[in-house]
Amino acid sequence: MTLAIDARDLAPGFADPVFDSQSAFRAIMNAIAYPGRIERFRRPVAAPAGLSPAAATIALTLCDFETPLWLDESAATEAAVAYLRFHSGAPIVDHAGRARFCIIGGAASALPLHAFHAGEDKYPDRSATLIIEAQSLTSGAPRRWRGPGIKGERVVGVGGMKDSFWDEWTLNQTLYPLGVDVFFACGEEIVGLPRGVATEA
Repeated sequence: MTLAIDARDLAPGFADPVFDSQSAFRAIMNAIAYPGRIERFRRPVAAPAGLSPAAATIALTLCDFETPLWLDESAATEAAVAYLRFHSGAPIVDHAGRARFCIIGGAASALPLHAFHAGEDKYPDRSATLIIEAQSLTSGAPRRWRGPGIKGERVVGVGGMKDSFWDEWTLNQTLYPLGVDVFFACGEEIVGLPRGVATEA
């Protein structure tokens, strides 16, 4: 679908593209380096309908014309698609398995993890990264996370996730070094869940 874009109707991207994107990138890298720890974007972008500021900030920081992007039905509003195309240049694809980044607005109805690209034996870095809109990063059922970047274990309560997601995550984690990585987004905050981290109730 091709949309006629009038930039005057779009939510703005980074106010200071260099400084703000660098600040966002540091928060994103910290979220991956320290799984389960909440990171707040200090200068998040103004998000269009369908996206939280955190999800929009991740997309504008990590996506460009070389990174196919897929949005589920709840995230793929006309405003969000136009915004992401204009500010990131990322091609919007219609099949989740072809995307390098996937934004999932309806966590409770998300596709199973095997629907996303898990990478290739020679190129595990070509796997998909999922940006999942969560209801909360603290009030969900607590789970114990263990793995690289976590000293001992960290108890994390991501809200709004189906129990089946965590079963699928266990399978995803066993694929390491293949498998998808996840960012949970809520408001202006994120939590990273890289493929090497195991979780249990």
